[in-house]
Amino acid sequence: PPVRALRPLVAVMERSAEIGLRRALGATGRHIAAHVVAESASLGILGGVLGTALGLTAVIAIALLRGWSPVIEPALLLWAPLLGLATGAAAGLYPARKATRIEPTEALRGR
Repeated sequence: PPVRALRPLVAVMERSAEIGLRRALGATGRHIAAHVVAESASLGILGGVLGTALGLTAVIAIALLRGWSPVIEPALLLWAPLLGLATGAAAGLYPARKATRIEPTEALRGR
């Protein structure tokens, strides 16, 4: 969903003073970008793991309620969280780029 993709960008905008301070203290653009992408990727994998767990629970519950045998593809238990990780990392690329362009002096002044 588009709202999910905006979360990392909003986080960068809200934390521009913090990013400016880190830049003023010597953090490179790469450090800042890596931090933003890692944060976004960790949210993505968390969503993937929680979504997988919820989906697995739903499949088992529905199968048992209907007297069926639950069919679970083991590869999905690995691929779903990895897809969440990849999606989260990809969603963090644009905000990471924006974060590297924050000027320390302007950010610390609150502009």
